[in-house]
Amino acid sequence: MSDPAPSSPAQTDAAPPGGVSPEELIRIRRRTLWVLSSGQVLGGVAFGATVSLGAVLAAEISGDEAFSGLATAFITLGAAALAVPLAHLAHRRGRRISLTSGMLLALMGVVGVILAAATVSFPLLLLSFALIGAGQAANLQTRFAAADLATDASRGRDLSIVVWATTLGAVLGPNLVGPGEILGATLGMPALTGPYVFTIVAQLAAITLYATALRPDPLLLAQRIANAVAGGAAAIARADRPTAARYAIIAIAGAHGVMVAVMAMTPVHLLHHGATLTVIGLTISLHIAGMFALSPVFGIMADRLGRVPTILVGQALLTASLILAAVGQDSASAVTVALILLGLGWSASTVSGAVLLTESSSEDLRTRRQGRSDLIMNLVAATGAVLAGVVLGRIGYGGLALCALAVVAVVTALSFLGRRPLLARS
Repeated sequence: MSDPAPSSPAQTDAAPPGGVSPEELIRIRRRTLWVLSSGQVLGGVAFGATVSLGAVLAAEISGDEAFSGLATAFITLGAAALAVPLAHLAHRRGRRISLTSGMLLALMGVVGVILAAATVSFPLLLLSFALIGAGQAANLQTRFAAADLATDASRGRDLSIVVWATTLGAVLGPNLVGPGEILGATLGMPALTGPYVFTIVAQLAAITLYATALRPDPLLLAQRIANAVAGGAAAIARADRPTAARYAIIAIAGAHGVMVAVMAMTPVHLLHHGATLTVIGLTISLHIAGMFALSPVFGIMADRLGRVPTILVGQALLTASLILAAVGQDSASAVTVALILLGLGWSASTVSGAVLLTESSSEDLRTRRQGRSDLIMNLVAATGAVLAGVVLGRIGYGGLALCALAVVAVVTALSFLGRRPLLARS
């Protein structure tokens, strides 16, 4: 894979900024992408195995199926609550410390889940799921870490490669539930906690990988280079596009909220229309494939066509998905295609939105805004999932899809904000 010609302060023919030559920077960037992608696979395995049994454990330990949704809710809220602290930690200490800390907290959460199952403690279970959310926050942060050393011409591609790696973990994780139960029974673990053995192993491997292999730290190196090229923090702060950054946050949150709201209600809708669990499982699997499998395509599109145009492609895909879901709500095949389009629209919008957010933020504000974006997208997802259930009960699946179109319309209408030019430099 050939690298583009230098197109940012990170690559220059002058004396090596920050003490790193262009050739060495390319080598470091490639190594960083491999480390982050491998960590994302491990994180995906850990998270996939965890989420697969979360709702079942919540219902089993609480004794009430009505509380089954709290598992995902607390993971999402935990990810939201820890997104900003982990982003601040990254700004001060680098990605290596931040990602390692997030995975350590998630590991504590997994151990807590096993203890909660052994002691039948529902409060401990919910607290543990909230800690597991730290792993999700760390997984989200890796996509921004992939862009730390990227050039303007490769930022979308680099970020999307790491997002794509999530596909492997997301597919493998849930498939470890069966073998995990057998292993757990052999080890004498509480019922339904056997798969967490794989989660613990995957998280330990991710922690070790980030702690030992993510050197030099991509964010700290990027900050050092930017300071050397720009001549200090005051000059860097002027290379900022706050309006475009806000639009990026809106686009990411909007796409994520629409995706979660519709996706969360699809199994319920299909079940009520007589679909088998096999059909439901296939639909969700294809949706997940749509979310991650083609992310490199959208990353390259963002680099070549532009960030905002690719976001608009995502909004067009979301629109097609929602209209198809509304019109074909009585057909399992139509809903499946709608879910695939939903995943593709999410991918185009969030990949390009993350790139736009990164390059629209000065070095001193970048990690703060990235953490804020992850916080907002998780809060929007949690709110969307709750409201989606209410809307589904009132006006049905088709009505839910049409309501979600309003969010797409807002993101599309505000797209001109993402094109605002840089603030004047002196």
